[in-house]
Amino acid sequence: MMVLRGIPWLCCVCCFSVFVRITAADLSYSVPEEMKPGSFVGNIAKDLGLDKAKLSYRKARLDSEENYQQYCDFDSKSGNLIVREQIDREELCGEKISCVLRFELILENPLELHRVSVLILDINDNSPVFPSESVKLEISESAVKGANYRLIEAHDMDIGQNTVTHYSLQKNDYFVLSVNEVSDRRKSIELVLDKELDREKERDINFVLVAADGGNPQRSGTANIHVSVLDANDNAPVFDQAVYKASLPENAPLDTVVVTVSATDADEGVNGEVTYEFSRISEKAKRVFSLNSQTGQIKVIGGLDFESNSKYEMRVDAKDGYGLSSDSTLIIDITDVNDNAPVIHVKSLTNPIPENVSPGTEVGIINVQDRDSEKNRQVRCSLQQGVPFKLVPSIKNYYSVVSTGQLDREVVSDYNITITATDEGSPPLSSSKSLHLSVADINDNPPVFEEESYSAYVSENNKAGSTLCSVTARDPDWRQNGTVIYSLLAAEVNGAPVSSYVSVNGDTGVIHAVRSFDYEQLRSFKVQLMARDNGSPPLSSNVSVSVFISDVNDNPPQILYPAPEGNSFMTELVPKAAHGGSLVSKVIAVDADSGQNAWLSYQIVKSTDPGLFTIGVHSGEIRTQRDISETDSMKQTLIVSVKDNGQPSLSATCSMYLLISDNLAEVPELKDISYDEKNSKLTSYLIIALVSVSTFFLTFIIIILGVRFCRRRKPRLLFDGAVTIPGAYLPPNYADVDGTGTLRSTYNYDAYLTTGSRTSDFKFVSSYNDNTLPAEQTLRKSPSDFADAFGSADSSPEVGNIYFVIFVYEHF
Repeated sequence: MMVLRGIPWLCCVCCFSVFVRITAADLSYSVPEEMKPGSFVGNIAKDLGLDKAKLSYRKARLDSEENYQQYCDFDSKSGNLIVREQIDREELCGEKISCVLRFELILENPLELHRVSVLILDINDNSPVFPSESVKLEISESAVKGANYRLIEAHDMDIGQNTVTHYSLQKNDYFVLSVNEVSDRRKSIELVLDKELDREKERDINFVLVAADGGNPQRSGTANIHVSVLDANDNAPVFDQAVYKASLPENAPLDTVVVTVSATDADEGVNGEVTYEFSRISEKAKRVFSLNSQTGQIKVIGGLDFESNSKYEMRVDAKDGYGLSSDSTLIIDITDVNDNAPVIHVKSLTNPIPENVSPGTEVGIINVQDRDSEKNRQVRCSLQQGVPFKLVPSIKNYYSVVSTGQLDREVVSDYNITITATDEGSPPLSSSKSLHLSVADINDNPPVFEEESYSAYVSENNKAGSTLCSVTARDPDWRQNGTVIYSLLAAEVNGAPVSSYVSVNGDTGVIHAVRSFDYEQLRSFKVQLMARDNGSPPLSSNVSVSVFISDVNDNPPQILYPAPEGNSFMTELVPKAAHGGSLVSKVIAVDADSGQNAWLSYQIVKSTDPGLFTIGVHSGEIRTQRDISETDSMKQTLIVSVKDNGQPSLSATCSMYLLISDNLAEVPELKDISYDEKNSKLTSYLIIALVSVSTFFLTFIIIILGVRFCRRRKPRLLFDGAVTIPGAYLPPNYADVDGTGTLRSTYNYDAYLTTGSRTSDFKFVSSYNDNTLPAEQTLRKSPSDFADAFGSADSSPEVGNIYFVIFVYEHF
């Protein structure tokens, strides 16, 4: 095979101005027909100087407007052009002198277009064929020597030297052969009478006509000639035109009359009866046209297609009744009509497209073809409006699909692009092609929480692992770019890591409590959550979650005064002269809860004389309901219940011991004041203490005189005092109870305690901050406490403000 470059009659170089770098070159190859599939034609890569390694990367491929791709193929690995299907030149090109397959080699990145022509060389694969295997001639015996009788020439589908080159006639006694060149493709064959006929001697003469081509090896065809010797017929039919021409549109319907040929014969009778027949016609023409042998009318019997065959040429013979004939040439031109809509071929398509692709990027290449000719094949391409893409004309009938704007998969994830191609025919024909382009996601959106901040509410004493709230973040990206993972940001709450308080489910965003909360220790705290996607690199956003702990009524009231039994033993002294409504004492209680859970109410649940004392429901102040009478019991015990307002309500009780007396000397016996066996130990301790101090009798007498002197100066001291609880006595977590039950500083009390002995009485009178008794100096059960109290009286820093008076009364 020979590579032909720069052959002017096979190719021409055209230059196009396009928006990308384009190179073009022409190659020509020649191959004989009937080559086996896979046969080597030429190495295009080598002839064009292309890098074989980049052919696949650049998507090198062959394209053809005439659907010649079935005959040749391009190997992108080796760069070879090979035969794909066995080629029959006669079937493909008929009688054309030049049979050329035209291809286009297309490469991308950058776009290149090279024209490749493959010339199909004829081989001698067809033998000459006569229209009829037997030729019958009727020649009058009156024919003179040298008379000529035309024969129909043989037809060979091959061209050049492979077609019919010479004829020979089998040796006979009467005829010789005369062959004359009419044109380069046509010969005139005639039988020449070399010896006069004599019907009486020989009525029938038979011999063979041989047609041979110039191929190697040579091929030949034969026709048997039968000559019947007749009486004289000296006129042959004559056509009225030597050449008939007709023109038909390719959409001509069946039975359309193309032309009517006509020949006349001057003879009469049988010698003047003319019949018509095709003498030379291709197989394609036989399937399309028919000839009426009697009328000479030629009609359309098959479909016409300008794109397949635009011209038909055939010969028509006119024969009289005794074999004299003449012929005429018929040329039929097929005119094009706009019967082929443009066809859109997608040659390259990038799918999916990254959403961050820059405007102006080429995402596809299309090719538009129209099989019609001239104006009917001029095509305009357009792309629908409203999509961020456009068509840019490239080489010849190639277009590039180019992006025009920024893509956003979260707004539009898929595009259905419709490309419309319309030709310039009348009426115009059009076709459409839809391209489905998907936009590939990139991680360009961080997760976004549904709310700017979240609040969670939980009751104290919750179970560890209970759900506090749920946060949700949305990420419009796709797959891992849109998968959200939740996590806690490192922080501290009250000096401890936030992870020791709450945890978050990384997949669902549900926040759980790690521990049980105590409202009295922690009322609220704030955590920061992060939502992160799984993109590369990952994107994230934060949100704050405020956790509010609500109070539960889990703390019962705690009574501060009087002190709970077992810690101290306190008795209030009520003067006999107390009137109704007089303040006797006050129960002081606090509740560590808050709100209504800390609203306290006081109630006397049991008393020695139910009608004598009352307590303020909200203040806890114990007052007399009426004036004290002589008949009232000297020893009064009140059981007070303190209840909060929670649901359910919690309560505490305390005992208040009251003595109705103006002084301890009037009390005959105080042994059973506690009304409780557990106070017996206190009585024993007091007896031991009283016995211990009785040895100081004379000293006590002096002290008693001092006390009586003081009482004359303050007659109302016993019931106008107040009990003050120092701040240090309160638990550290209790709020200020001022106004919620604590006695005001204007009230002062005298406290009297006894050992229960009939032989001794003690009375302690003190002044603290305007005659107020400090709680830490109230007498307690332990005898050692009494000793400490007495022993420190002189050495106390507040000795100038504290006075003790002890009265001892003995009975022997």
